Parts: sequence; structure tokens; C-alpha cells
Amino acid sequence: MAEQVNKNITAKIHSFESFGAVDGPGIRFVVFFQGCSLRCKYCHNRDTWPINAGMEYNADELIAKINRYKNYFTVSGGGVTLSGGEPLLQQDFLLELLPKLKKLGIHIAIDTSGSFPITDKIKKIIELADLFLLDIKCINDDICKDLVGVSNKLELEFAKYLSDIGKDVWIRQVLVPGITDNKEDLLKLKEFISNLSNVKKIEILAYHDLGKFKWENLGCNYELEDVPNATTEDVARAKKILGI
Repeated sequence: MAEQVNKNITAKIHSFESFGAVDGPGIRFVVFFQGCSLRCKYCHNRDTWPINAGMEYNADELIAKINRYKNYFTVSGGGVTLSGGEPLLQQDFLLELLPKLKKLGIHIAIDTSGSFPITDKIKKIIELADLFLLDIKCINDDICKDLVGVSNKLELEFAKYLSDIGKDVWIRQVLVPGITDNKEDLLKLKEFISNLSNVKKIEILAYHDLGKFKWENLGCNYELEDVPNATTEDVARAKKILGI
């Protein structure tokens, strides 16, 4: 008997990328979910914030779209990456989608801020996923609150939980000159990561203002107007401090 899908459980999707090369191993089919509860000042997908915008899909409809590209991404050792916005805002849908991806033998990565309590639903989602791309906004909580609108407490607890259960993770941080590039904070981040047992990769992502036009098109104030883009030298310095 064919597996049934609850067509009443749908997701709001912002967009897709069929040939992603930076959001997990191999070539990725990237699903950008609509909606985000954080307010990152450097966000380059400002248009993903409203939860009620975007296109509506049920799990079978999304699987059908992904399947069209399966032969391309599986041969590269790739898979599907659920990004956003914030995919963990739509947990009921993920609990419909992820088992179907698993049955198809598709590698699942979830790109998230991790700013969620570890509930039973979150535990089940974590169990079903293969890899988390965890964006640690800033190890300095005061800076984190100012930069993204929330404390880093939940995301750090999320990282520790992934470590405790041995779930693979890539740690990411956006390097914003004058904000997230403080040597002392980077050393604290290094210490935090050193206590995690499951980190497969550490990425420093250079801040850029290429998404500023989206803010302007939405009539929103871009608060990092006077912040320079991070240079290759900035990234190299941060990597040296982190020892990567």
C-alpha cells in the first residue's frame, strides 16, 4: 500500500536551488523555507521573513519536485538541504517530509539557527536528518542579541544536544567586520567548538551587502549600511584564530 500523505499539512516555500554547491556535501537540491523568527541585520534573504508568504506545497508535491533532480545530486554524494528562512518553524511539515526523503535514500541536511528548545518534535526531526548546518550567530550573547534579535542560549544548547547524540554538524559563522570578528569572541567560539564531539567542518562566511537591495525594495532600513564587506584577509585572520 502506498504511503499516505496528510495533504492538510503543507509548507510555505520561498524558492528552490537545483544545483547548490555550498550547503552540504556534494551537489544539493536546496529548499528555502518561508518564514524566520530571527531578525539578522545582515540577512541576504530579507524577503523570507514573513511566514505567510511564499508558495504552498504538501510533502508529496515537494518530493515530486526533488525527484526530478535526484540522479544529478546523488551521483555527487549530495542530497537535499532544507534552508530558509528557518525550516524548523514548520516542524509538522518536516515530520511528514523527512521520512519520505529517508525512504528514497536521500541525504538530508538542515540549515538552521538552532534557536529552538529541544522538544520531542525537534528530537524526532534531528533523528531523521543526516547533517545540520548550524549557524552560530555570535558567541558573545550581547552582540548576538543586538545583531539578530535573540539570545544565543538556545542555539548553543542545540549544538550541545547534537554533540551529545553524535549527530553530524557543520558550524558556521558570518564574519561581520567590527561586530563578529573580535579576537576574544573568536577564541571563546573556538573553545566552545572544541567541547563538541561531532563537528565535521567549520565555515567562516564573509559578510557582504549583496542582499541590501531586497531590504530597500521592501522599504526596510538596512542597519549595516556603513559596515564594510569582509575581505579574504579578514576571513583568513578569523580562521587562524580558530585554528582551521
